Amino acid sequence: MPHDGRARAGVPEPDAPEAGTTGTGAALTAEQAASGERALAFAGTALAAVYVADPDEPELRLLDSAGLESPERRLPPTLSTTGGSAAAHAFRTGRPLWLNAAALASYPEGAPTPPPPRTTSLGALPLRGRDGWLGCLVVVGTSADGFDAGQQRFLECYADTVARLLDAEPAWSAPTLLLARALHAMRAGTFVLVPETGLIDADETLLDLVGTTPDAFDGKVESLLAHAVPEDMPALMAVLEPTTQAPVRRELEFRVRRPSGELRWLSLSCRVRPAAGDRPEEVLGVVTATSVEHGTTDDVSRIQWLTAALDDAVTVEDVGRVAVTALREPLGADRVALADIRDDRLVVTVLDPPEPSAWPQVWRAQWRSEWPDAPIAAVPTLQLALRDGRMDLWPAGTPLEPALAGIGSGGLAVLPLPAKGSVAGVCLVGWERPHEFSPEERSLLTATAALVGQALKRAHAHDAEQELATMLQRSLLPRRLPELPGGTAVARYLPARRGLQVGGDWYDVIALSDDRVALVIGDVQGHSAGAATIMGQMRTAVRAYAVEGHPPDVVMAHANRLLTGMETDLFATCCYVELDMEEGNFLFVRAGHLAPLLRHPDGTTEEVLVEGGPPLGVLADAEFPMTAVALGTGTVLALVTDGLVEAADLPLDVGMERTRAALAAADPADLPRTADQLLGDLGRREDDVALLLLRYDGMRTKPLRAGWVVWRLPDAVMHARRFTARTLRRWHVEEAADAVLLVVSELVTNALMHTQGSVRLDLILRGDRVRVCVVDSSPRAPAKPVVVDWESTGGRGLLLVEAVSEAHGSFPVAGGKQVWAEVAVPGGRAP
Repeated sequence: MPHDGRARAGVPEPDAPEAGTTGTGAALTAEQAASGERALAFAGTALAAVYVADPDEPELRLLDSAGLESPERRLPPTLSTTGGSAAAHAFRTGRPLWLNAAALASYPEGAPTPPPPRTTSLGALPLRGRDGWLGCLVVVGTSADGFDAGQQRFLECYADTVARLLDAEPAWSAPTLLLARALHAMRAGTFVLVPETGLIDADETLLDLVGTTPDAFDGKVESLLAHAVPEDMPALMAVLEPTTQAPVRRELEFRVRRPSGELRWLSLSCRVRPAAGDRPEEVLGVVTATSVEHGTTDDVSRIQWLTAALDDAVTVEDVGRVAVTALREPLGADRVALADIRDDRLVVTVLDPPEPSAWPQVWRAQWRSEWPDAPIAAVPTLQLALRDGRMDLWPAGTPLEPALAGIGSGGLAVLPLPAKGSVAGVCLVGWERPHEFSPEERSLLTATAALVGQALKRAHAHDAEQELATMLQRSLLPRRLPELPGGTAVARYLPARRGLQVGGDWYDVIALSDDRVALVIGDVQGHSAGAATIMGQMRTAVRAYAVEGHPPDVVMAHANRLLTGMETDLFATCCYVELDMEEGNFLFVRAGHLAPLLRHPDGTTEEVLVEGGPPLGVLADAEFPMTAVALGTGTVLALVTDGLVEAADLPLDVGMERTRAALAAADPADLPRTADQLLGDLGRREDDVALLLLRYDGMRTKPLRAGWVVWRLPDAVMHARRFTARTLRRWHVEEAADAVLLVVSELVTNALMHTQGSVRLDLILRGDRVRVCVVDSSPRAPAKPVVVDWESTGGRGLLLVEAVSEAHGSFPVAGGKQVWAEVAVPGGRAP
């Protein structure tokens, strides 16, 4: 993929030659010469040479060389301008020529002698003066892959500086050390940072750029960073941080404040050199001054706003919205896309504009309309940019691959988002009309990429935690509430907005029978994964004790003993309500929890004065008294946790009054909206919130009931049959008498023969069915025989019950079990 070179990438023009550096007799110190060689080495250059055109002969003559040249490896002293050398080709065409090791093999003329090894690359850069081409700069690289884009930009700027020095005086009278003086004229400062110790070896040029002197510098990296503008520190630290991955070049423009108070823009390029032998891991870098004025008030305010906005961004979606706001309008861009990198795949998280028609057709064809993800290998250009970790800018007319061609026909910026030694994602910014990339824009893009990358990394961790927390919370709370005869229940749960968004608040609605239901709300101390685990155990325990048929006070006592015996220091509060939906009678039990709230049909509200016990898990032998309350049709019951009515700036009594006022003002006919109105705008919640509402409507059709205690007498079954026959005649359902009497005979006989203790018979007529229930004191479920001997006199009772009933079964109750069967009334008669 072609790049736009120095002018498009924002590489600054070199400073004008300073006094004392261009005239004949100018001298450089040994430290300056060593710094220049280190800059060339950082640029991947083992050897640099300047060839100038001979005015009298068609040849290029070697004028100066610098670098790591050895006597065994030299460049030819002269090269023909009409020959086949790389330098001659660049001189004739006026364009740089970059050759990797494989391409260099096809240019044997003008190469280092003896022939270079396969690990050598070469670059030839023409030198242009005011009156034409002056010659050529030849650089020999140390990598077989050639010079990367950042190195090429640096060397192109270096060639321009050499040309300006040659223009300042006749070529053949130019003094020695031309290449070293050109590096000094570029004001290129170099450094070697050892992250393990925090020590940095910075040359005099770098110290001068940041505004300090060798005498005042203590060799610590924080002393240099102290000169940087605070708003640029996050991006600067992200670039300087070592990476455990393959060393890649990282670039950034940042600001320093000089002792005079003036702001200066500097350009930083660095790479990590891994540890080897006794040498620790090091960060090698070059810093140059930027000649274009960047530091406007708008630029500073944008970076300040971006830093503050990303600090408040919590999720990946939040980070994406901030990135779009920071880039699209200030740059006048037409499209901004943000994608995460997850397991070598690109997952698009933000598209602005969001319409699919605004993006390339290949995206819609391969990534589908919901933009799920795509392998990085499917977009080679992005894969290359992410591997190098550098920003790429392509102007209008640059040939792009199909996946990118429709994003920015007038210009495209590809921004890898660095974070903690890796690349967290990529941002694409596109323009429809031809766009010129100014240095100010490049600086904004670079700073934005670094800051967004760090924020994206944090957001990934946050989203992963919240996904786990949400999954845990959803698995512990009811997925849906049951439909209730004679009432409607609605629940809400909101996690805390600080820390791990999972807590110990819970609610439950338990259908105990056709006409009885239990409501539970509780709060385990804290809002953590440990609290959520205890919450799940308590919810399961309370449900288990409730469906066994225990009264509310016994359910609470059993749950209390269970929590007391657990290996935990956490306690829980709980409010348990058992409702008789047929009669409208409520039984309340409270264990350290907030009092329930009632909204009467006339709109008045009150707190139910429920006598309470201590929180669960505090005293093993605690007692939990019951409070009975009769409710009328249309009454709304509200059970809440303290997260709704109490906070650091909200006293409990004030919060309860607010909730009562909201409950009085709500429309009970729309119970879901009532729940939302009670929640209101909670802002940044300090605690999680659970809310459970029940509107009691009353049962339209009340079932008919009759009960009989079966005494253990020889004729007990006969008395049970007589009671059943009388009840069916009173209910006017004699048509079902034969089947019902058979079921009663079999179930009562089994209870008397196979259990000890009391036996009770209950008959219920609901709609077109008669339900027969026999309760005994044995928890053992009745067993249906597998093989029946039809000549025997026993063992066929359950088979007969199954044959004549519509449904049958058994379940445990407090102190025993209930065996039941339902018989249809012929003709569908109802009471």
